[in-house]
Amino acid sequence: MTQIRLRPPPTYEQLRTMTGQELGVSDWTTVDQSRIDQFAECTGDRQWIHVDPERAKRQSPFRATIAHGYLTLSMIGALALDMGIVPENTQAVFNYGFDKVRFLAPVRAGARIRLRITLLSMEDKGPGQYLMKAANIVEIEGEKKPALTAETLVMLYERRRRRAGP
Repeated sequence: MTQIRLRPPPTYEQLRTMTGQELGVSDWTTVDQSRIDQFAECTGDRQWIHVDPERAKRQSPFRATIAHGYLTLSMIGALALDMGIVPENTQAVFNYGFDKVRFLAPVRAGARIRLRITLLSMEDKGPGQYLMKAANIVEIEGEKKPALTAETLVMLYERRRRRAGP
């Protein structure tokens, strides 16, 4: 999931002027059966369509196991951080919520996905505190339909500058 960054991350000043612009596209990452199984174990969602490849091959309309929708949704944060879109002088980044989440197509075990992000807004919420709203599209390699779309809300805290002197 890592790639060489050819440009530095945007500054807070730049982000404020980038509403409506694409912030980036992540590298492709594989959603393999092992990842799906680990997610099932963590969440307790062991539905056969996710964890039983033989039964899925016989009975699923997709003829393979598929990732949990929430697994795909949960990958947005890591893919976004890997893209290098958080300003360098950021002290902390917190999930604030989601708007308009839609699961549009299944992610079959072994498929590769990537994230495309467009900045919707950057709102000042106090000194050094910003609420970023972004449109996210999780694309599936070789598929016309994306896996999901979601608007993310992320709270960013700018690192405070230390005062000079005694």
